[in-house]
Amino acid sequence: MSSYKPMEDGDKSAFSDKMFTCPNKGHWVSFQLVDEFGDGKPYAGLAYILQDSAKQQYTGVLDAKGFAKIEDCYRGPVVLMFDSEYQGGFDIWYEKIVDRDSYPLPITELQVRAEQTRFFHKDGFPVDHNPAYKAGDKFIQVEVRDLVKRSAHLPPRVDRKYPPDDILVRALDELSFGPEPVSQVGVGLLSNRHTLLQVRPLRAFRPMLSTDNAFSALNLYQLAIMSNLSYSNFGQNPVKNPVDFVSFPLDPSVGNFFGDALSNYRESWKVDSSQSSVHRYYPLYEEVPYSKRFEILPFDPTVYEQNKPSDTQEHPTNLHFFDDINECWVSEKSTQAFITHHDEVILIAIRGTLELSDWWRDADAAQVPFKEGKGKVHNGFYDAYQALKEFVKDYLDRFHIGQKIIISGHSLGGAIALLLAEALRNSTDNDYDILLYTYGSPRVGDATFVAAAKPLTHHRMVNNNDMIPGVPAPWMNARRTIWIPGLATLFITNPVLGILIFLAGMVRVGGDPYQHHGTLHHFMPVDFTGKEKSAILWDPGCVSIEEAACTRALAKDGDLPFRGGFIDQAMNLGDHSIPGSYIPFSWATFRRWQQTQETGGTVVTKGEYDLVAAALETMNSKVKDQSKQTRDTLRYANNDPEYLQTVTDLNNESRNLLDSLQRLKIQKGRHLTLVDVYGSVAQSPNLEAALDRWKGQRENMRNVQIAMIPQQDDGDLMFASRIGAPHTLDIDSIV
Repeated sequence: MSSYKPMEDGDKSAFSDKMFTCPNKGHWVSFQLVDEFGDGKPYAGLAYILQDSAKQQYTGVLDAKGFAKIEDCYRGPVVLMFDSEYQGGFDIWYEKIVDRDSYPLPITELQVRAEQTRFFHKDGFPVDHNPAYKAGDKFIQVEVRDLVKRSAHLPPRVDRKYPPDDILVRALDELSFGPEPVSQVGVGLLSNRHTLLQVRPLRAFRPMLSTDNAFSALNLYQLAIMSNLSYSNFGQNPVKNPVDFVSFPLDPSVGNFFGDALSNYRESWKVDSSQSSVHRYYPLYEEVPYSKRFEILPFDPTVYEQNKPSDTQEHPTNLHFFDDINECWVSEKSTQAFITHHDEVILIAIRGTLELSDWWRDADAAQVPFKEGKGKVHNGFYDAYQALKEFVKDYLDRFHIGQKIIISGHSLGGAIALLLAEALRNSTDNDYDILLYTYGSPRVGDATFVAAAKPLTHHRMVNNNDMIPGVPAPWMNARRTIWIPGLATLFITNPVLGILIFLAGMVRVGGDPYQHHGTLHHFMPVDFTGKEKSAILWDPGCVSIEEAACTRALAKDGDLPFRGGFIDQAMNLGDHSIPGSYIPFSWATFRRWQQTQETGGTVVTKGEYDLVAAALETMNSKVKDQSKQTRDTLRYANNDPEYLQTVTDLNNESRNLLDSLQRLKIQKGRHLTLVDVYGSVAQSPNLEAALDRWKGQRENMRNVQIAMIPQQDDGDLMFASRIGAPHTLDIDSIV
């Protein structure tokens, strides 16, 4: 059954192919723009243009109720447009994006008004029965793109029950006089009736991020998801050489996430293709005016010369997405990253190890000078950064106007992210404000590099027994570490592999040792009963936990606090997975901190403290025993430098373990503030609504008072550097 009224007899001749209609005056057209609550006030004073088949234009402005009526016009269909440019004075951000040098946006007054309205339904589903529905002879649901000339920068259309009648605009072309057709832009109306136009709000979602340098559980969780998203394709269609327009149908993909779902007010949870509906992790989204979303730049060759087909054609993929993959994996590279921005943040996320060429890059551990700063860095990681730097620089030159630059990366992506962040911090042509979060990142530079980069704010996450942060190992340096037994076990376990590593030239000889940069935040699993598992996120400050060996001491058999052999570590490669470990642990920490703040509790419960404190004391006892055994040797008595250094290292580690115990004790008594959990977002007026929406998802309604960790799939026991899919061990796991 049709939802439209039958055509009146007086209008039928306008659509007849058997007779001509002579336009005659003396008729009228009226219309009203309303929001989804039936209110026309948001559109008061808005200028309109009405054009008929005789090419007569009628201009005016809507009254205080968003209403207008045109008298004495020609009979038949007319086209309504609201294409007046934004006049300024509402928000400085609009003026900046309208006047910017690169991709200035054709924002209209109608768009600005629609961005200030709200959806009737919380999920943004179109309203079928507007409160003002009965006030008109005809009801249609319109979007801003229906009423303006330039729409490439606007979100894709959504399905609606009462769309505009495109046939009216086409009929107007057929009925118009002269060789030039009437413009196809606009919404068709019929004379002698009142049309109610419900305008869809222009609202979007964007992930909330704290711009404070201090660590926050919010950024921990949000940036883990963004790091995971960096493994996805951009998803543009067509991928290359677009002609008229582009779309982002591939879900999941970076383009679909930012350019389709979030821009159309859809909460997206899928960031990798292996996720099922039972493994959903929703970012915490805030609702914002469409122009303040994370932007995907428009593609419109009629507006932007650089979008026209050419050898240097620009389109969203090559503006937001970097991928230098080449078919020849041995000699070529494969760095992947995405970049986007809004009025407060420029977000960069860099992919970790995935392609075979990534392994080749990971293995190239020779130290080379860091030209953008001081010290020496891993050659493979530096080469990846150099491939990426011009892409990032070009974007920042165009769109950075003082926003915070937030960078994240997992595994190899974390290593590249550190080099990029430090290079930008040292930039002489701009004073960038940078915040860095990395997950399971290997070592990147030597002691000189790390010391010089100390002012860079870097929060470095290490999960449980993740072995990747332990590479490249500081082998063959003058100072022997306390991990000699573990390294020896590696070669005993797999001596052929050890020989191959040496023959490949992957071991650094001479120079400063590789060191870690940034503030360590370690996920320590705690096993209570064999069924209940928790995790504590803290900064232990001792090498035993820094190198992820502490968790072995928490086992019932109480092993030595040394890194195990290659096979032992390989059994824990799931700890390096971003979807299988880092995101679940980050989510659990976020929930723990939320509940701690809301209930006034402490970060670490008494039961957790008692268990871990006992393990740390046991570990310290074993470190002391190892020191005593070393001192009882003949080589130590003969002042062998290596044995003297080993004892010194073990004694230092014993003191560090006691310091770690004190740090844990502080966590037992630590209460959290809103700022601890959410950083600068704690001051956002959008936080309460965002939390209500986030906690409304079934996954986020669970109480996690001891941060219960979701069960991992069996596949997570293998190295899942390709998101969600077991993958062959990459070379940076053994270097």
